Amino acid sequence: MTSSLANRYRKGKTVELQALATVAPLAGWAIHSSLLARRLASARRDPLTGLHTRAAWTTRAERIIRRYRKAAVLLIDLDHFKALNDTYGHAVGDAALVATADRLRTWCGHNGTAGRLGGDEFVAVIHQLTADGTTALTAALHRPLIYQGSALPLAASVGVCHVSGLPLPALTDALAAADGAMYAVKGRGRRGSQISR
Repeated sequence: MTSSLANRYRKGKTVELQALATVAPLAGWAIHSSLLARRLASARRDPLTGLHTRAAWTTRAERIIRRYRKAAVLLIDLDHFKALNDTYGHAVGDAALVATADRLRTWCGHNGTAGRLGGDEFVAVIHQLTADGTTALTAALHRPLIYQGSALPLAASVGVCHVSGLPLPALTDALAAADGAMYAVKGRGRRGSQISR
C-alpha cells in the first residue's frame, strides 16, 4: 500500500471512529430514555390489574371533576376478600382482583376512569351517573368469578358521591363522602351500593 493510500485509509478510519464516538452516546441516551419512559408509565399502572395507580387516577379524576358538573366518584371494596384468599389461595385472590378491575374498566368505558388504590379497594370517577348505571355496576361486580371451571362468589360494596352535591367540587371531599357511603353499605351487611347525601 502506498503511503498516500495508507494515509487516506487512516483518515477514513479516523472519521468513522469519530462518527461512532458521536453516535454511540446518542444511541445510549435514546435507549435510556425509552427505558425510563416505560418505567414511568408502569408506575402509573397497577402491575396486577393494569388500572391506574392512586397518583395517576387522581390526576385524571381532578380533571373530570373540573370539566363535568355531574361527575360522580365511586369507592369500591371487595366483600369477604380475605376469606376468599384464605380459602382458595392467593392465585384466586389475584384472579378476583383482575376480574373486578376488568368489570370496572368496562363499566367506565369512555365516560370515566378507574383505579386501584391498593389491596381490594378500587375507585372510579365518571362524567355522569344514573341509577341504572349504579345498578349495572353492582350487578357486574356481583357476578361469580369463574376460576378453573368453578364459579366462586364475588361481591363488592360501592359508595357513591355525586360531586354536584358537595359545597365545593373537591376530589378529597368526594372521596371522603364515597368512603362514608361505602362503609354504610358494609355496615348493613354488604353487597350493594350507597349514594352519599
